[in-house]
Amino acid sequence: MPQSVDGKQDFEHREQDAIGEEAKTEAPDAADNRIHVTEEQNRAILRKTDKHILITLMVIYFMQALDKTNLGMMNLLGLSKDLHLHGNQYSLVSSVIPFAQMAWQPVSSYLVVRLDTRYFMTALIVLWGAMAMVLGAANSYASILAIRFFLGLFEAGCLPLFSVLTAQWYRRSEQPLRVALWYGMNGICSICAALFSYGFAHMSDDAPIRKWQGLALLCGAITIISAPLVWFRVASTVAKANFLTPEEKEIAIERLRANQTGVGSNEYKWSHVWEVAYDPKSYLFVGIALLINAGAAVASAFGPTLINNMGFDAYTSALLNMPFGFLQLVVILIASWAAQRFHSKSIPLAILQIPCLIGSILLYTEGISGHFRQGIGLFGYYLLASVFGCNPLIISWLMANTGGQTKKSVLLSLYQIGAAAGNIIGPMLFNAKDAPYYIPGLRGCMGIFAAQLVLVGVTYLVLVWLNRVRRRQRVANGKPENIKDTSMMNKFENFDDDAGVLGQNALDDLTDFKNDDVNDGASEGRISDEEVVMFGTR
Repeated sequence: MPQSVDGKQDFEHREQDAIGEEAKTEAPDAADNRIHVTEEQNRAILRKTDKHILITLMVIYFMQALDKTNLGMMNLLGLSKDLHLHGNQYSLVSSVIPFAQMAWQPVSSYLVVRLDTRYFMTALIVLWGAMAMVLGAANSYASILAIRFFLGLFEAGCLPLFSVLTAQWYRRSEQPLRVALWYGMNGICSICAALFSYGFAHMSDDAPIRKWQGLALLCGAITIISAPLVWFRVASTVAKANFLTPEEKEIAIERLRANQTGVGSNEYKWSHVWEVAYDPKSYLFVGIALLINAGAAVASAFGPTLINNMGFDAYTSALLNMPFGFLQLVVILIASWAAQRFHSKSIPLAILQIPCLIGSILLYTEGISGHFRQGIGLFGYYLLASVFGCNPLIISWLMANTGGQTKKSVLLSLYQIGAAAGNIIGPMLFNAKDAPYYIPGLRGCMGIFAAQLVLVGVTYLVLVWLNRVRRRQRVANGKPENIKDTSMMNKFENFDDDAGVLGQNALDDLTDFKNDDVNDGASEGRISDEEVVMFGTR
């Protein structure tokens, strides 16, 4: 291999030496069995995929978000009072789910690869639905802490499963919007939780169960009922899809060739795990996940309480949380549309931090004045909804630029660990003794959003460097320096090249470092039809 001009030889050797050896272990006919796909055929397969995969993911993610985030509404209905929670106990109850998720992720990353998605996801749904119902039986701090721990344990595998499924069924150009649609169920969940809470708030005090217990039982029961959707409608890979004919499966696989990230494997490869450890993207994505979710956890756990402390009663506080849920959905959809439209995720990510900063500053300044003016306080709180537009962008960024089933699973699990750490840190910034204005917590929020803005910029610069590394590798292997990325085209275009040297490993279980047809890095300059590069643009 030629000496690298900038001293990056060791890094490039690690990637390039493995190219070819691992490829030989994959199906040898995958690259040769190419078919021509028309735009009409592409759209037909996309419609079927949306009908069976996307709609199911949206329903199930709604249930997960509802079961995980209704704690704030339950607290509004008297949970802390009935269970005699004091000091930081409510914060710890809110944080125990991410603790469970952090503990479970190493196991989850293995099971996501080894087990069939249909069986694994169905079992998880039934188990976490049962825990959500049992939550209504909690009668002490210790009992609710234990129940919430197991709830988090069973929910831990969902985001990696959802993300892997999206990556294995959709082209890169289609992924941001699909992630936005299922992740956007957080917003719908906030609206429905507010409605449910408003309804249970009117329940008689003489009823056989408490108001917050009724909310827990309802949400858990709906979750269990939704489990058959996964069993009958979801397939982990295109090859296992019973809703596609053999001819449609060939078309569906060809649609994914340009992604260059494989179509799934049940073999857990330790070489992929090692690659995650020396891939600089891993640490950046995890850091971003931590900061994003620390900010989001504040709104989820303390949003209804903040509104209540502005002088609104429990009924009005529940209703005023509905616009917040609607804003979440709007921000998620707009941010993901912008990422797809302008082939950039870093710029929307950076822009989303601005309203979050402004919102936390408004709440902070209102707090130090010693009085929440309701209009300004609500406006500042609603601006925090922008943080919920970040996670779909990071997830789709990570998925689109990570090849290999094991590497995707491990990196997504690490992302979930970062998100869980953020969900722990966020609520812990808010202490009961700081009520009603929570000045230290709001000061922490300002620091979180400022740090996030900086980290997005650092990530972009690192990806620019990775892009240059990948180009030199292709040239050294006798391939074109620049590759036309048809996976980011809004209109389907068959992946091919006149020399026939590209796309040979596109469907194999190779990582993004070991498949040199992949472009790493961020877009440098204007994007043209002749060159659409990988990181930062797709």
